[in-house]
Amino acid sequence: MAAGPSLTVAGYGPERSSWTRLLAKGSIARRLDWPMLLCALALSALSCALVYSATRGRTELVGDDPYAFLVKHVVNIGIGLGLMIGTVWLGHRTLRTAVPILYGLSVFLVLLVLTPLGVTVNGAHAWLMVAGFSLQPAEFVKITIILGMAMLLAARVDAGDRDHPDHKTVLQSLGLAVLPIIIVLLMPDLGSVMVMVMIVLGVLLSSGASNRWVLGLIGAGTAGAVAIWQLGILDDYQINRFAAFANPNLDPAGVGYNTNQARIAIGSGGLTGTGLFHGTQTTGQFVPEQQTDFVFTVAGEELGFAGAGLIIVLLGILLWRACRIARETTELYGTIVAGGIIAWFAFQAFENIGMTLGIMPVAGLPLPFVSYGGTSMFAVWIAVGLLQSIKLQKPLSA
Repeated sequence: MAAGPSLTVAGYGPERSSWTRLLAKGSIARRLDWPMLLCALALSALSCALVYSATRGRTELVGDDPYAFLVKHVVNIGIGLGLMIGTVWLGHRTLRTAVPILYGLSVFLVLLVLTPLGVTVNGAHAWLMVAGFSLQPAEFVKITIILGMAMLLAARVDAGDRDHPDHKTVLQSLGLAVLPIIIVLLMPDLGSVMVMVMIVLGVLLSSGASNRWVLGLIGAGTAGAVAIWQLGILDDYQINRFAAFANPNLDPAGVGYNTNQARIAIGSGGLTGTGLFHGTQTTGQFVPEQQTDFVFTVAGEELGFAGAGLIIVLLGILLWRACRIARETTELYGTIVAGGIIAWFAFQAFENIGMTLGIMPVAGLPLPFVSYGGTSMFAVWIAVGLLQSIKLQKPLSA
């Protein structure tokens, strides 16, 4: 008689399920930082409702399909998740070996923006149009600056030759960051430049480099900002944004219109909001670019202080988990990469939310995981993949 099929008891035996293996102790699924991942997923899920609310009635954008932006946004999130999985699968150490290629490609792409291939969106000449799809290369530059500087600063320390980066290494890493920053400034994309400068500061602080470099960089940044203003590098719309920030009552129907309407939207939400899809400022289309730069105003108006506060709490938990990863990893390279991502997310979230509240100038930066935008969504999910990889991989000495 032929033997019957073997039985599986308590997950053991030849038919042990794939779910059991997936959730086994020491498996990748068990070792992922789930609080971080769940917070990022919650933010992206919440963003779908906010983006739909902000765009469903804008016929000049969606035509006859109120779901047009929502569908694109969901697709962007799906691609972002795929990129995160691919980043975890490759690992941050594998990407470390590919940094020269990735850095060269990102610099090439931002240079293309300065050619006739570059297009202007909402006053910012920072985009490429490729096969009908828009691409903002500066978002990828943020990642390659982090990886490139981390590679240089950690090389001799992780090899055991030094306890901290020497002055020559720090200077080399700054040179690597300056080139793409100058190119992005020439677009000009001041918002991205601000984020990149904060990334450089975060990377240097995480690397253990001398505090003199950090203080010197702050001084150089201040002098550079004054020089940019005096030399007239900024476009008129960027100057107007700073003027409106300095004087909120300046031309409320003109240069101050965006921030004025944003504060009205958030202020009208109260504690619990007007209800999803029932915000008068949102349905009345009073806030420009509400699905991208000003998406936080949708949460403030329709979900109130509770909903807007939830977004801030989720971002805070995500940053807290990233700080734990940076602290617990035993290799300097991983610490620096995590530190750069923390500086990126923290500053960009503060700037985006701050500009809607009137405490920061309008800089055209998306809210991580929440704003509509393909390239920005791809970049932040790749960053989450890097953080997860740092947590998963064992120390080099193991």
